[in-house]
Amino acid sequence: MLVRIHVTLKPGVLDPQGRAVHHSLEGLGFDGVEDVRVGRLIELDLADGTSDETIDQMCRKLLANMVIENYRIEKLDRKAEAA
Repeated sequence: MLVRIHVTLKPGVLDPQGRAVHHSLEGLGFDGVEDVRVGRLIELDLADGTSDETIDQMCRKLLANMVIENYRIEKLDRKAEAA
């Protein structure tokens, strides 16, 4: 089972990397970029049958800092990904 974990900073948390990207985009002449928030993507290849609760625990205990980050779990269809 392929799973993607999308980790993003909670609203209101300072995002220096996002600010740097925003500034750079403006410097390159890209107009209309209102804001940039940078997060990370974690892909897990898990045994079939891994429960949602187990994946949630992985996120809460290691993959996301629950004080400053949110996470979203996306399960992928292997056949769709291979196409």
